[in-house]
Amino acid sequence: MQFGIFSVSDVTRDPVTGYTPSEAERIDDVVEMARHADEAGLDVFAIGEHHNPPFFDSSPTTLLAAIAATTRSITLSTSTTLITTNDPVKIAEDYAMLQHLAKGRLDLMLGRGNTGPVYPWFGKDIRKGVHLALENYNLLHRLWREDVVDWDGEFRTPLQGFTSTPRPLDDVPPFVWHGSIRTPEIAEQAAYYGNGFFANNILAPNGHFKPLVDLYRKRYEHYGHGRAQDAIVGLGGQAYIAKRSQDAYAEYRPYFDNNAHGIRIPLEDWVNATPSSVGSPQEIIDKTLGFHEIFGDYQRQLWVVDNGGLPQSAVLKQIDLLAEEVVPVLRKELAARRAPGVPEAAPTHADLVRAKYGDRPARQPRPNANRGDNTAGTSPYQDSDPDKVAVHPSL
Repeated sequence: MQFGIFSVSDVTRDPVTGYTPSEAERIDDVVEMARHADEAGLDVFAIGEHHNPPFFDSSPTTLLAAIAATTRSITLSTSTTLITTNDPVKIAEDYAMLQHLAKGRLDLMLGRGNTGPVYPWFGKDIRKGVHLALENYNLLHRLWREDVVDWDGEFRTPLQGFTSTPRPLDDVPPFVWHGSIRTPEIAEQAAYYGNGFFANNILAPNGHFKPLVDLYRKRYEHYGHGRAQDAIVGLGGQAYIAKRSQDAYAEYRPYFDNNAHGIRIPLEDWVNATPSSVGSPQEIIDKTLGFHEIFGDYQRQLWVVDNGGLPQSAVLKQIDLLAEEVVPVLRKELAARRAPGVPEAAPTHADLVRAKYGDRPARQPRPNANRGDNTAGTSPYQDSDPDKVAVHPSL
């Protein structure tokens, strides 16, 4: 099972010190968070996408490329990439480039986001949000799997003989998650393509997302990708941990009370009613095992640990407590509870390469001489056959 952290990239005033970090400070802090998570042995780091204050991450690919250069093994992801307001051609090219730079340590979560004004900022109609999500991913899926694409849809100009470059690493696209908190069409889309489904699992009552997860599982089996229980599910969460439960509540309370969501109930009531986890390591373990009781076997668990204006020192401590005292126990407990044959984790790049090629070498696309476009002639690449892979002269 994969465990990790994610950030929504907020810049929030610390209610204890009164200090509001700059965007530059928060960018540096998030890079340090990812590097620290990698060194601590967590599996995943993910970053959101926003285009308005008080958030800083308008360019996840740029940020994740910098993180890829300073980490060794952690999988990098998004939480989420806006499939509705980004051009799918640009997503295809940007994330394929990032996949190369990260040497395959990349997957991608797609979603509609939760900021309504972003639609007109990018010339889109929010009333078409679901249709945009469905059509744009259909195009993205093809761009990553076909060397030359002809396309005519509702929301962008047609494509004729278009090739997205660079091609995905080893000609194997990144694994895709579809994130949703309310939309059955997105669960259906994830199931149709055999992709992963990620339920945010924050800011809602316990079990609120179970109907969407159940629908995704049922439809995953319907489309022939495997048993319902084999579907690839990820859950979000939020955690604040201290050695002693009373210390966790005392330390976190001012940051919870500082939340930007309008939540005005006591912290203890919030923790009891929602997936938020506050307390000792054992309490976070117990709360997370409760997710398994609700949703069944799943493959990825991510927590937000930097919300509410928490200082960087506290955030790094949260990463250490997760890595040292929470995750090792959860790995053992959830592995023991996992039903036979159910996937332990989301597919890695190595898994996807192996599934496509077996023992054969992976395709390494090499372009033909530039024609300026691909509307005529043969493939823009020297060969499209993975059985005919060119060997570098030095080998």
